[in-house]
Amino acid sequence: MKDILLRSLSGLLYVILLIFVLSIDSPHGFIILFFVFGIISLIEFKKLIQLKSSIPYFIFVILYVVFGYWRLVLDSDTGLNEATKIFMVLTIFVELFLIKDLFSRKTIPLFDTKRFLITTFYLSSGFVFLALIASVFSPKILLGAFMLVWVNDSFAYLVGKNFGKQKLFEKISPKKTVEGFLGGLFFACVASYFISSFTETLNFTNWLILSIIISVFGTLGDLIESKFKRQANVKDSGTIMPGHGGLLDRLDSIIFASPFIYLFLIISLYVS
Repeated sequence: MKDILLRSLSGLLYVILLIFVLSIDSPHGFIILFFVFGIISLIEFKKLIQLKSSIPYFIFVILYVVFGYWRLVLDSDTGLNEATKIFMVLTIFVELFLIKDLFSRKTIPLFDTKRFLITTFYLSSGFVFLALIASVFSPKILLGAFMLVWVNDSFAYLVGKNFGKQKLFEKISPKKTVEGFLGGLFFACVASYFISSFTETLNFTNWLILSIIISVFGTLGDLIESKFKRQANVKDSGTIMPGHGGLLDRLDSIIFASPFIYLFLIISLYVS
């Protein structure tokens, strides 16, 4: 009973903090929050991939300041827009290789160069794009994306637990099922209608497409982090959230999906 209460309280605190910061009219609030989240997640991830170097911290700070904070105060004539697009392409390229490793390899190869590439273009870039989604477009869009992640995860668990039979990636995450994935995707699509009304940002069609992007790439992100944990022979990435594990365990889906969300938002902006 005590463990359930502790898990509920830590999870509730995490949700309230995100909703509060993304709801208030203060861009510096979410910039600071995701900077702190990024540092904590980087600490956890470095332990998973057994990277002792401090260089990833310096890279994260530089990337976050240039693409995250400065984006709030610099206009489009600075060239940051073009640099951001190049950074987005590199990030998506590295993430596609992680997806390939998920499907085609028993383990994700972790030679030194790849460790630095992954910490830069998987984890650090994920937080950069979270900040960019909120600053370039709207904090409410990012809040809606988090809500879709929560809906997808919750219903994937409930549907999978009660109706799941076909394993999704049994060797990586034995509890995940195809039925659970489809259930999470379906209810995320349903939730997109209510989120479109609640946030008053994008239309329903755009939110519906975002729900699919978040469900698919969020699930892949969760599986990739699970594979890193399996290789490290640990259950959780950390212990900062009692009953939930590490902060990276809570953010793995949205981190991986963030550059794809940002790409879609850019495309929808040009189309409109």
